[in-house]
Amino acid sequence: MQGTVYKSTGSWYTVKSEDTFYECRIKGKFRIKGIKSTNPVAVGDEVVFNLQEIGDETVATIIEIKERKNYIIRKSVNLSKQTHIIAANLDQVFLLVTLNNPPTFTSFIDRFLVTAEAYDIPVVLLFNKMDGYDEDEMVEVEYLVQLYREIGYHCLEIAAKEGTNVDQVKELMLDKTSMFAGHSGVGKSTLVNALEPGLRLKTAEISEQHLQGQHTTTFAEMYDLSFGARIIDTPGIKGFGIVDMEEDEIGDYFPEFFRLKSQCKFNNCLHLDEPKCAIKNGLENDEVSWSRYRSYVQMITGEDENYRVDIYKE
Repeated sequence: MQGTVYKSTGSWYTVKSEDTFYECRIKGKFRIKGIKSTNPVAVGDEVVFNLQEIGDETVATIIEIKERKNYIIRKSVNLSKQTHIIAANLDQVFLLVTLNNPPTFTSFIDRFLVTAEAYDIPVVLLFNKMDGYDEDEMVEVEYLVQLYREIGYHCLEIAAKEGTNVDQVKELMLDKTSMFAGHSGVGKSTLVNALEPGLRLKTAEISEQHLQGQHTTTFAEMYDLSFGARIIDTPGIKGFGIVDMEEDEIGDYFPEFFRLKSQCKFNNCLHLDEPKCAIKNGLENDEVSWSRYRSYVQMITGEDENYRVDIYKE
């Protein structure tokens, strides 16, 4: 039988085949094209499984994972060679961003975007909680929206709790499998509930002490929505370490760098200290933003080790 993985708890997998859900285990160890992953089967995977009658019960076992069109992946915590596949076979990802309560830093946004570019997954940036910002904060959000729009990313300003612009999100989701990602407390579950009130996902309270959200989702899970869309809700991600990228390719996943790099004097330019670098020139004449360049340098120099925090830590 063939189906789609809707939930993975690490030892059990909920697989939907036609309109029936099956609780499956996996057979042995899967090795997927050399990916050393803590979870061989991810939500969104298309799998082949068989059913066996053992005594009085029916046991379902996944025996094959179909080739993925894409997946989103991050470094696993404390396991330098291991990775964690968050979800597979995505049409798009919505990354929720909040200015504060909790703060989303541009270094996190840029790491996420670079990984999505590398695996060919379109990202929509949702700037949430727009109803709660004062005048100065609104100016800051507008600056970020303009920055990412100019690079070519679709940006929407929303207030999930109030329902502001939720219909525009809905429109983008029609007939697609979308993943919602972001830090804990940015409003992922609130947005899902605004899109589909019947789901009643548990929402996170913000911890006043640290302005961080409390985790409400511990495993990624896919839901079918009544308006013809599927969403994958993910645990809040604190850190996002990039995986398996050579330093000379990281710049190619910054679209504005990629557009300029043919003008660099050296074709293997890393845009650090080389002479006649088009990216460094771009910084001086506002074609490249300093925050994006700073993120790039952190990735190249390996400073992103600080960003590897356990996404499942309660």
